[in-house]
Amino acid sequence: MKKDENLLKDLWFIAISAAGGFILSLTGISIGWMIGTLIVACCLAMIRPAWLMMAPDQKGINRRWLALGQMILGIELGQKLNLSVLSVLKDHWFSVGVMLILSILLAMLSGYVLWRFSKTDMMTSFVGTAPGGLSAMPSIAQEVGANTAIVSLVQMMRVLLVVLSIPFLVIMIYTKQDSSTSAAAGLSSATTDFRLAPVLWTVILILAAWGACKAAKCLKFPAPWLLGSMLGVAIVHVGGAAVIGHDMTSWWPSQANHVSQVFLGATIGSKMYKSMFAGVTRIIIVGFVSSVGLIAAMFLSAVIVSELTGISLITSVLAFAPGGIAEMATTSVTLHADSTFVVAVQVIRVILVIALLPPFYRLLHHLHGEKKGKEGSISSNA
Repeated sequence: MKKDENLLKDLWFIAISAAGGFILSLTGISIGWMIGTLIVACCLAMIRPAWLMMAPDQKGINRRWLALGQMILGIELGQKLNLSVLSVLKDHWFSVGVMLILSILLAMLSGYVLWRFSKTDMMTSFVGTAPGGLSAMPSIAQEVGANTAIVSLVQMMRVLLVVLSIPFLVIMIYTKQDSSTSAAAGLSSATTDFRLAPVLWTVILILAAWGACKAAKCLKFPAPWLLGSMLGVAIVHVGGAAVIGHDMTSWWPSQANHVSQVFLGATIGSKMYKSMFAGVTRIIIVGFVSSVGLIAAMFLSAVIVSELTGISLITSVLAFAPGGIAEMATTSVTLHADSTFVVAVQVIRVILVIALLPPFYRLLHHLHGEKKGKEGSISSNA
């Protein structure tokens, strides 16, 4: 009975929060569902009105909603890694590899600046500036013990800066040329056409995602529900295509992405409280400056890659911009760039960030804790 009551409270909270996501989605922002839901959920969690039926000591809604949102997101990301993406990476592996490493290093430098010149802790600073996107990084922040409020705020700020600035910068310096590549075909091998074969393939992908999530959890992977589902679906998707000779098409409605954003935004927002926003003014200023610096550095690097490799400037800029997969893919279609290359680079970067950075953060946090402990013991002995 208690379990059913908590489930109804969670669904009530998610439904109210999702209303904010729906309203913001009407603006056309691709992550509107996530941002709107997150803002409303955060406000509700801090105000806790009586009609919300949340106990004063309740630590947000159940984490299963976060896991479900991560799994849906992972399935969608895994489907984007197909044979056409791999062929694109095969042709430009060196330039892509160098730029991805450079983007991660610059993001870590941005995190160091945020840590040194604001009052936020080291873990929150590095997770907040990691180029993994607004959908993934706040949930990883919970996994590694960072301040999810600050991480969400910094990630949201950078994504909005990228979405609002990069397209205009590209248009200002680039004269549109006829694109020789398909704009929308490489985004995803998914369809909203409800037929038997795509539905059966979707069921297979979901089962693969579930099994991979369980395996990732047993192996203690970071963000197992996100990383496990993403890698599981990618392996099955690419493997199936290699056997058959072409990419399999799954039934995957666009609303699935909205549901994922709602679950992630509601869960993360429900666990926020007022003290998490302490010193937020200084963090916003430093985060804004470091984000602008990161975007400018990546823009200049993308221009250099375009000159050296022959990749069109607009494609290079959108591929390496520290935004998000959905945001940059949508912009690439609008500006007639090579969306296959853009999605390929953005997906690979997210996989690298999710797979490699959390263990590094934990090591860094451990070493920093040991250093502080030694300093404390030295000062006490003195």
